[in-house]
Amino acid sequence: MEKVIVLTGAGMSADSGLKTFRDSDGLWEGHDIREVATPAAWENDKKLVLNFYNERRKQAHSVDPNEGHKALAELEEAFDVTIITQNVDALHEQADSTDVIHLHGELSKVRSEEDRSLIYDVGGKAIELGDTAEDGAQLRPHVVWFGEPVPQMEKAAKLVPEADVLIVIGTSLVVYPAAGLVDLAASNIPKYIIDPAKPELVDYTGWEHIQQTAAQGTPALVNQLLNSK
Repeated sequence: MEKVIVLTGAGMSADSGLKTFRDSDGLWEGHDIREVATPAAWENDKKLVLNFYNERRKQAHSVDPNEGHKALAELEEAFDVTIITQNVDALHEQADSTDVIHLHGELSKVRSEEDRSLIYDVGGKAIELGDTAEDGAQLRPHVVWFGEPVPQMEKAAKLVPEADVLIVIGTSLVVYPAAGLVDLAASNIPKYIIDPAKPELVDYTGWEHIQQTAAQGTPALVNQLLNSK
C-alpha cells in the first residue's frame, strides 16, 4: 500500500471556523507570543497563559471537522496515510483519521509542569491555577512553546522520506523546524500543495499547487488519488 504523508497547518482548521493563532500583525488573539507562548511567559504569569489556552481549548472544542479533514480520513481506504500537523486541535482525529502526529502538541491535553510524561486529556475543560498533576505540580498546556524542543520531530523526520505521495495543506512553510520536513521527501514523488496563497517554498519544481482552501481543494485531490487506484 502506497504511503501518503500529509503536512497540515492553520489553514486546515481555518475552514472549520478556527481562527489562526497568529494574526497579520503577529499577535495571537491580541497577545504578543512572548506573553503567552514561551517558557518565560509561563514563569512570568501562569494565570494569563492558562486563561489564553483555556479560551483556545474552548473554541477548538466548539467546532467540527470540515470537508478537508473528512476527505483525508477517506484517503485511508486505499492508502497508508500519516498526517503530520502543526495544529493543536483534534479535528483530524474527530474526522476519523487514525495516524496523526501533533508536532506542536494538543490543546485537549495538559501535563505536569515538572514531569512531561504525566499527560491528561481534559477535552474542552478549563485549567486553573492550583490544578495539579499526580506529582503535585501545576498542570500546564500540553503544547510546544517557542523555544522548547519539538519531541515528535524526530518521528516525523523519519517518516517523510518513506512517502510515495506528499501533500501540504494550509501552511505557509515558514515556521521551522516543521517547514524543513518537505525537504526530506524524495524528489521524484508526486507532491501537492493546497493553499489559496503561494507558500514560501524555495523551489516549486515538481510541486502541483492547488490554489483553493483546505475544504475545497482536499476533497478534489483525494478523489483524484482514489480514482487513480
